[in-house]
Amino acid sequence: MEATRQHFIGRGWAFPLGTDVNGGIRTVGGAEEIEQAIYLILSTTPGERPMRPEFGCGLADFVFESITPATFGRIASAVEQALDRWEPRIDVDDVVVGPDPDRAGAVLIEVVYRIRDTYDRRSLVVPFYVIPEHQEV
Repeated sequence: MEATRQHFIGRGWAFPLGTDVNGGIRTVGGAEEIEQAIYLILSTTPGERPMRPEFGCGLADFVFESITPATFGRIASAVEQALDRWEPRIDVDDVVVGPDPDRAGAVLIEVVYRIRDTYDRRSLVVPFYVIPEHQEV
């Protein structure tokens, strides 16, 4: 059974790309690999990859949006749609978006998900920075 889980969850190159202690390409597996894949999906703008132009989330579309509940809802929807499409190893339970209380112009995106093969429930918080309309200099 364990071999099946590892096969489904997989192993891949670490993100960002780096080398291991032996000079080979550093790899990650299990929950860490899935977490890195989520970051990669959310940080990639569709059209950025020539061979896979639809890949990504499109969070860059929200950089100049006002920090409002309506914007939070649109960000949450974009995140959920992107993860549903590009990360088949998880089920997204919830996406919660809100202002970062410690940093002006920052939004926190919390993704609550379950790894399908193990039913392991996890939460990942991804910061996202917007450029407020009335930014004080």
